[in-house]
Amino acid sequence: MANLGSEAEREPLLGPSSPGSREQDVIETQEHYKSRWKSVRILYLTMFLSSVGFSIVIMSIWPYLQKIDRTADASFLGWVIASYSLGQMVASPLFGLWSNYRPRKEPLIVSISISVAANCLYAYVHVPAAHNKYYMLIARGMVGFGAGNVAVVRSYIAGATSLQERTNAMANTSTCQALGFILGPVFQTCFALIGEKGVTWDIIKLQINMYTAPVLLAAFLGILNIILILFILREHRVDDLGRQCKSVNFREENTDELQIPEGSIDQVAVVATNIVFFVVLFIFAVYETIGERAILLGGFVVVWVGFFILLPWGNQFPKIQWEDLHNSSTPNTTFGEIIIDLWNSPREDHSEQPTGCPIEQAWCLYTPVIHLAQFLIAAVLVGIGYPACSVMSYTLYSKILGPKPQGIYMGWLTTSGSAARILGPVFISHVYTYLGPRWAVSLVCGIVVLTILLIGAVYKRLIAFSVRYGRIQE
Repeated sequence: MANLGSEAEREPLLGPSSPGSREQDVIETQEHYKSRWKSVRILYLTMFLSSVGFSIVIMSIWPYLQKIDRTADASFLGWVIASYSLGQMVASPLFGLWSNYRPRKEPLIVSISISVAANCLYAYVHVPAAHNKYYMLIARGMVGFGAGNVAVVRSYIAGATSLQERTNAMANTSTCQALGFILGPVFQTCFALIGEKGVTWDIIKLQINMYTAPVLLAAFLGILNIILILFILREHRVDDLGRQCKSVNFREENTDELQIPEGSIDQVAVVATNIVFFVVLFIFAVYETIGERAILLGGFVVVWVGFFILLPWGNQFPKIQWEDLHNSSTPNTTFGEIIIDLWNSPREDHSEQPTGCPIEQAWCLYTPVIHLAQFLIAAVLVGIGYPACSVMSYTLYSKILGPKPQGIYMGWLTTSGSAARILGPVFISHVYTYLGPRWAVSLVCGIVVLTILLIGAVYKRLIAFSVRYGRIQE
């Protein structure tokens, strides 16, 4: 009976082991399963808080920047916003490489500590007598540097889930990231009730107002996240079938080294997926293996249709601002005119400015307006296609890499995404300003078509590592 009970405890939770299973793979126990998913959920929270750290101050950066340093202009604001992505782009490969050779707790705790310190610095940028804007720039860059831990998060989740579990796990990771981006501004809005003056703690020169309270909350949540990682997160690794791998605790079980399966990673598929992911985030700034490839390809097709619909057409042209200057009444405007007006440089008082297209933008004279229905349909289609492309990019990428350490590879993927978030707005703003929406949208459509062709060219290579080497049937 004792032997029967022992055998029952070793029954696999995620399916039977294959006949050719390796010695370092053992059947997953219930205790290991619970600990593994508890750790994965802690990293869901880490991804959520990382996104909150970016978006929780995004709406108040400009007024706060003007308040602390009158020399700051709109162009410097662009650098402040871009500094987050620049920091993340630099840090992602470094933290990813670190996680390949050391326990993932180390880069996670260090990166979150950097974000906490950066948020505290942001709360004190009003204190220096001069150059306050540069302190804000450094603070936001450090927050982005700390956010480089998303490479570690995705690497951990990829290594701690079976092939069958990974699509849902990656989807949940992206959902938590998206929720962070959405709820960050909501948290900030709640702090608006404190007002610009707020309260001051003179002893430590801390001002708690509508600008600093959000980052102080982010710092507190970061400390809470560190505590959870210290006491709950454990090192776990399973193979593509979900079988427990030995020797993932670097500190306690370093007598048995984790053996990496033989076989080389398909570098062509890796590079192609990096390019695809770059395009996914570039566009947005302006559950099985074969199904994931189809969803990725279908998602890009939907995105292309959305941008194609957005192309200006018809014979209705926008109002020109010089027309409004000679009329006391404001003419009826279309949605396209409103979009054009909003995309122009910020003004101090919109109520005193004419509506319509600036006369210095010559393309306004021959480019049709973008209608409301046209814009909404395009927004819905792009909104549908983007999540599919994003989630499938991460999922396919992790499966292509297989059970090998993924930290550095995930770092490069995050770097490509950060680069896209930097280049995307710069590209679209310049093309729009000088050539107009027809050229801007057409070029994006062209980029999407090239990406679809790339996916088609490497379609047969976008398969899981274990499928490629015949360990699992497709």
